[in-house]
Amino acid sequence: MSGAGEFTGMPSSGMPSSGMPPSEMPRPEPVDLTNCDREPIHIPGSVQPHGVLLAVRADEDLTVVQVSANTAETLGHEAAAAVGRPLRELVGASAAKAVRDVVRTAFDLREASPLDLAVGDGHDLRRYDALLHRVGEQVVIELQPARSARPLSYSGTYARTRQSVLRLNGSRSLADLFDVVVEEVRRLTGFDRVMVYRFDAEWNGEVVAEAKLDRLNSFRGLHYPATDIPAQARALYERSWLRLIPDVDYRPVPLVPAVNAVTGGPLDLSDAWLRSVSPIHIEYLKNMGVTASMSISLLRDGRLWGLIACHHYSGPHEPGYEICAAAEFLGHLFSLRLVSRENEQTLEATLATREALDRLLAEAQGDGASLVEVLTAGGPNLADLISCGGVAVAIDGEYRTFGAVPPRAALRAAFDALATEGAILACDALPRDAPHLAEHRDVACGILAFRLSGDEGVAWFRPETVRTVDWGGDPRNKELTAQEGAGVRLSPRRSFDRWREVVRGRARPWSAHDLAIAAELRQHLLRLVYPPARRGADLARLMQESLLPERLPSIPGFEIEAWYDPAAAGRVGGDWYDAVPMPDGRVALIVGDVAGHGVAAAGTMAQLRNALRAYVVDLDPTDPRPARSVLHRLDRLAAALLPEAIATVAVAVTDPVTGLAQIASSGHPPPVLLPTVGEPVVVEVEIAPPVGAAIPGLAGTMPPGTGGEAAAGGAGGWTAQVRLAPGDALALFSDGLTERRTEAPDVGIERLRAQAVSAAAAHPDLRGLGDSLFRTCRDPDNDDDATLLLLRRRGRSGATAPHHLEG
Repeated sequence: MSGAGEFTGMPSSGMPSSGMPPSEMPRPEPVDLTNCDREPIHIPGSVQPHGVLLAVRADEDLTVVQVSANTAETLGHEAAAAVGRPLRELVGASAAKAVRDVVRTAFDLREASPLDLAVGDGHDLRRYDALLHRVGEQVVIELQPARSARPLSYSGTYARTRQSVLRLNGSRSLADLFDVVVEEVRRLTGFDRVMVYRFDAEWNGEVVAEAKLDRLNSFRGLHYPATDIPAQARALYERSWLRLIPDVDYRPVPLVPAVNAVTGGPLDLSDAWLRSVSPIHIEYLKNMGVTASMSISLLRDGRLWGLIACHHYSGPHEPGYEICAAAEFLGHLFSLRLVSRENEQTLEATLATREALDRLLAEAQGDGASLVEVLTAGGPNLADLISCGGVAVAIDGEYRTFGAVPPRAALRAAFDALATEGAILACDALPRDAPHLAEHRDVACGILAFRLSGDEGVAWFRPETVRTVDWGGDPRNKELTAQEGAGVRLSPRRSFDRWREVVRGRARPWSAHDLAIAAELRQHLLRLVYPPARRGADLARLMQESLLPERLPSIPGFEIEAWYDPAAAGRVGGDWYDAVPMPDGRVALIVGDVAGHGVAAAGTMAQLRNALRAYVVDLDPTDPRPARSVLHRLDRLAAALLPEAIATVAVAVTDPVTGLAQIASSGHPPPVLLPTVGEPVVVEVEIAPPVGAAIPGLAGTMPPGTGGEAAAGGAGGWTAQVRLAPGDALALFSDGLTERRTEAPDVGIERLRAQAVSAAAAHPDLRGLGDSLFRTCRDPDNDDDATLLLLRRRGRSGATAPHHLEG
């Protein structure tokens, strides 16, 4: 059930919703309940007739761009004649100056509204509330006749809401808060019925409070399907707090001209007070017997929580703008109080749970009973942390239960069907999500669980909760077929009588608080069950994460992106990547991989990574073999100070000016060149022994056709040179990205090269290209780290220069 918009649909009159003549606008797709959720309700092209809208340029004269077609009866100027004229010629110099002053000085025009404008002169002086907001480079001005004495007085404004504010502040519970706000909004606005309408997680609505005329039937407790208020309407509720429809029988007033001269399209009326309403929504209100309506958005943390919905049944009803503004203020205040009350209730529950958790953990760390016994025995136990019908625990080969639980085999089946390693599993409809477990619904219709390892974990169970839901009309019949000339369309339902549904196959849902407690308990149990291994893994991971670059440097004329995926099952390896700016303007790209896992590998990686950075920065600019030189120095360091360390490293020293990349590898997979023209190629670089594994006196031999240069010293290896043309990319990676247990190493490299062809065509952006390569080349069963570093030279318009492999 919606309040004052926005159900969707197209007008039933001959004029399209934008007000654009048929010859200027493509014929829209007919809209009914089958596709109304796609209607662009923010650009209806028309307004409601209880005011006038003008769109003006934000220039010195506030030149009029568009007006609503009712300007003649309100301002004395025909709509077509008003377009292109300065605002002062329509509203007078004094009123135009007042608008211009606010436009020049106000940061948020909506916050500066309404302006009290006097339009006309002498006996024909008329007062308007002017509401202003910006749409791009334009200012939209909406004029609504002032309906009370101006200027507004203390007794006419603040005093209207003082009692309401005091009552809201004095409420002691959410139920009291709901009741107070509907009573006060109804007293303030005079609507026949005022409701608080709350959304659930699936956007179905429920009336949780109501104030009404005695003769009206009650809507309290009724539910309404999510389709009554489509997604694009909910988005507008989050943007604009208040929506008024004074008369559901109004005739839409089109904007003139239909096409906005500034944007070349229809004017965005998302923030417009007068924005016209979808006729399907009007039909919905009429089917309910509503003649006027208003809604006030209720937000929690910027997201739509619900609505204050106001209905009138005895003809048009238009509260003055000051009344609407006061009601909107109450909506703001109510939203704040709502958050405060819900937080108070959450805090009370959290404190009680925290006390039970602390006691439970204190007992678990004692020297008496086993951990499983502590978690399932007397009190407190796991059932005191999270309300449930039963709980099961399997730790260190021991399995125990408390309360009513399904067979252990069913618990395993639930994990296999729904869970992943390390994730919190939460399901309140097992018969739906795991039908083969439906026979256990009497004890396990809902499950909240987590794993500690393959066969160890904790699970809470809730039985099926059979409940009744009272709907405002049968939710399965949300529409009816209506005859419309020679055709038919789907129209909003006409019956809103109470319709009771019995809901089965669901347990009481797990709350966000339940999930948070489960996640926290899991962390505590991991520390209790696996303290030495866990501490080592955490330390290694912290070391590794601290050494990876927070951000890669900006390289003029180049794009650079990196991907890193740690080893499976929490095993931290020694992969690292880096991009080090050099004093002469070049940049050294580095990908390395230290043998081993855990703290030792992470510590070795830290030393090699920092030493290599220092060697790169200290490199002689005239060195003809920069990449090989720094690797040679790193090998000497490892031999002298890290005799047990083994690492593979690839270095590409790149000149942003020429696009030349000089590449050397010590035991590391060769890079792959991804040219804009032609096939990807594996760069032919002779691979020296890994760092720490070189045999003294063994020099590398230059491979045929590379024209490389001999490396300094005895470590062997040659430097390959690749000149990147505009659009070319270079991929450096670790073997964790390409290798698989059953394949030779070069098979994985060839897979990456082949996958790059389709990936580059499907993903012109570098991030998308790398995501695709990582997804298609990485073996999900590989327990090693995986790293990818992509460098691409930005393309020039019309550039066709080929790449070069150089000696």
